[in-house]
Amino acid sequence: MGRPRYISLPIILVLLAIGYLYHATVFVVIDGWLGLSTAAGLMNAAAFSGLAFICVATYVMAISRDPGHVPSVYAPDIEDPGMPIHEIKRKGGDLRYCQKCSHYKPPRAHHCRVCKRCILRMDHHCVWINNCVGHANYKVFFVFVLHAVFACLHAMALLVGSAAYGFHTDQQQTGGSFRTSYIICGVLLFPLTMALSILLGWHIYLILHNKTTIEYHEGVRAMWLAEKVGNIYRNPYDLGAYENLVMILGPNILCWICPTYGHIGSGLRFRTSYDSTLPDVPR
Repeated sequence: MGRPRYISLPIILVLLAIGYLYHATVFVVIDGWLGLSTAAGLMNAAAFSGLAFICVATYVMAISRDPGHVPSVYAPDIEDPGMPIHEIKRKGGDLRYCQKCSHYKPPRAHHCRVCKRCILRMDHHCVWINNCVGHANYKVFFVFVLHAVFACLHAMALLVGSAAYGFHTDQQQTGGSFRTSYIICGVLLFPLTMALSILLGWHIYLILHNKTTIEYHEGVRAMWLAEKVGNIYRNPYDLGAYENLVMILGPNILCWICPTYGHIGSGLRFRTSYDSTLPDVPR
């Protein structure tokens, strides 16, 4: 089934960064500015602790959850009238087949050189979770990034507010180890917030267009080739913004930001714009 999972150096660095930022935000920034015994301090500490807990939980889930593997008995049904031909064959007419895994590949599946297996609806291999992001763990990965951005923005607002208050009142505690903690927290927090915000924006774009990172780059080339011969390329999996959101995050809007199983179907077959009139894919 591929390589075994293990705790890598990037995972340790992420957990250390989360731990340090949590400690600095709650016990240095909030406690030093608002105080943990005040209502405002307790509310901010509780809210940030909740975000931190969700971040750690979804991060562990993204690491440990299988992204989706191709069953060894899978074979494309070329006689199924409900299966679009482009999902069965390549442009040259050959069936999608992985020479390294020695089995047929479903639509949107790709072979990962790191995991050494084919991943269903593969988006990319993420070194920060030491795992692929695919059909079965894409939502939890997205929810992790989303809540990580919320947590970073909350921490940054507290850091800036506390620093402004400290410089304005010229408190003695702004010196020494207190000031050092502020500097380290800021050096970690600002670039991390920017990077995660860009990553979140990128995946929101992908979800709204029902693409993976791999499909985006493939689509750029397909669009260029289509324009050369006077054709127009269209992503066959783009069902419209709302339907795309449902396909990735699940049918319950209230659970879109929850780390629940939101993927629809087995990952072996996907609805396309060509078969939108056919019955929905079974879950």
